[in-house]
Amino acid sequence: MRGPALMLAGIGLFGLLDANSKLLSAGHEVWQVLLVRFATLLLVVGVARALMPGWGGPLATRFPRLHAARAVVMLGSAICFFQAFSLLPLAEGYLVFFTSPFIVLALAAWTLKERPPAAAWAWCGVGFAGVAIGLAPGLAGMAGGAPVLGYLYALGGTFCYSAVFTLNRQLRGEPGIARVLVWPSLLGFVVMLPLGLSHWSPPSAVSLVQMVGNGLLVGMATVCLAEAFRHASASRLAPFGYSGLVWSLTWDFAFWGRIPALAMLAGAAVVVFACVMSERAAARK
Repeated sequence: MRGPALMLAGIGLFGLLDANSKLLSAGHEVWQVLLVRFATLLLVVGVARALMPGWGGPLATRFPRLHAARAVVMLGSAICFFQAFSLLPLAEGYLVFFTSPFIVLALAAWTLKERPPAAAWAWCGVGFAGVAIGLAPGLAGMAGGAPVLGYLYALGGTFCYSAVFTLNRQLRGEPGIARVLVWPSLLGFVVMLPLGLSHWSPPSAVSLVQMVGNGLLVGMATVCLAEAFRHASASRLAPFGYSGLVWSLTWDFAFWGRIPALAMLAGAAVVVFACVMSERAAARK
């Protein structure tokens, strides 16, 4: 159960990150927010290693290409999802995101040579049905809704996010968490530094705390997902991505006071059921 539990925690933290980013997008550009995020991560890891030499394990790696690819797709995911949620409500953005389990299964079969059991595909399908039930009322009025650009950003972020899953699985043999935090953060900081400074707007104390909080949230979420893939296969963990529906409902209510409709609650129940049954099927394998 350790892999699924870490997966659920990571998805929840990423959901909170998306909600916090949506709040920040009303007053700040993506470049500034991401610059502070990556600077915070680098600072936290640097302080931890200064106080506890060797914390997080070595930074050197036997797989530089995999880490480089992971850093690139993580940066792409961060940019795309920030832009998507600046244009879309959380629930609509997550509609696109919930195609991720299918992409993960396909990538796992292609790049990792894993053979997802039929039950994994089946419970992903059940989870997607739960998503469809939950979002059907909102989709009925989509024609006059959010900009198409928002959905394109969400789709791009979903592909990048799914690629991170498979790369995490390929890197599962490397001990320690320093690598999975430092290399993506270093690339992000270098890319965002000129863009963030050129689009800088003085943040309020609250906004600055939120930006720093984003760095802490993405660090914790990244560690949870990386550790999850050390303990379970991509095909086993993929259906748990649907738990993001439950998290999106939670944060929508907590931050914007949106009370979920009965259809949303029914869809969430189906998603939870699919996750539980997926875990039972994997345990019997």
